[in-house]
Amino acid sequence: MTEAIQVEGLTKVFTNGRDRPSLRAVDGIDFTVHAGEVFGFLGPNGAGKTSTIRLLTGLSRPTAGKASVLGLDLDKDLPRIKKSIGVVPEASNLYDELTAFDNLIFAMQLYGVPRAERRPRAELLLQRFRLGEKRDAPFARLSRGMKRALTIAAALVHRPRLVFLDEPTTGLDVMSARNLRGMIANLRDEGVTVFLTTHYLEEAERLCDRVAVIVKGRIVALDTVAGLRSSAQQKTVVEMTLADSEGRQEKRRAECDDGVESAIQSLLSETSGRRVLAVDTVRPSLEDVFVQLTGLSAEVMLSEKGGKGGGSAGG
Repeated sequence: MTEAIQVEGLTKVFTNGRDRPSLRAVDGIDFTVHAGEVFGFLGPNGAGKTSTIRLLTGLSRPTAGKASVLGLDLDKDLPRIKKSIGVVPEASNLYDELTAFDNLIFAMQLYGVPRAERRPRAELLLQRFRLGEKRDAPFARLSRGMKRALTIAAALVHRPRLVFLDEPTTGLDVMSARNLRGMIANLRDEGVTVFLTTHYLEEAERLCDRVAVIVKGRIVALDTVAGLRSSAQQKTVVEMTLADSEGRQEKRRAECDDGVESAIQSLLSETSGRRVLAVDTVRPSLEDVFVQLTGLSAEVMLSEKGGKGGGSAGG
């Protein structure tokens, strides 16, 4: 499988002066990102997510280790790499005084898109990101969701093969977050590789093909969402929904090391003649995995970003 990113021993140490200890923001990490996948990069605040993106996009130089992006050496081929990637920072880098259309045109000028292609491509991107009616509106007057959509559109003006998205839905309302998730899924369908950092575990669970969890600069887990779930499930958990004679429902759970059938038999022995409405096998969520790996709950993750916003709901 073709690799969009290959990282070996990547390290970033910030020196704070003679009397203060150094900060090892990224601590010898190794991972690969396959071409065409959505790769989630999860971790608590200060874990090293943004520092890693800055290293891989050339905004910061590593202290040690090496990386290749789109088959190019990060140390030797940075100018070529920058022409083939798109970067969407957590804080927008577009211009308040320029219209939505003019921001896209300016971005194309920076990336060297041929003049004849700029106007039709800008119009196409505005329609794709549902911004056609805001074509001539200054960026400063757009809603937060529209600003995020336009920032992503600007990162795609040169048709990059790899896009870095740093917390794209933080602080958005439910509908705006849902729309952006749909846009991210569409990028994958078009063969674009997406490197996604997010505080929203449900978002990562829905969008990502594989997920890496980083804690204190080190990757502590990397697998598909299904693989991470399986690693967190130590026992079989079965949930049975029961109903009494008056139709009231009750849910009961049983854990058993001997498999699903044994757990069901255990629950049936306690039904006391009540009707069984449903039997389900309970699997751990990505949130369960995250709590097991880091000791932090999703609520702690979200509080670090100033509240849930719209990112925790919707699809």
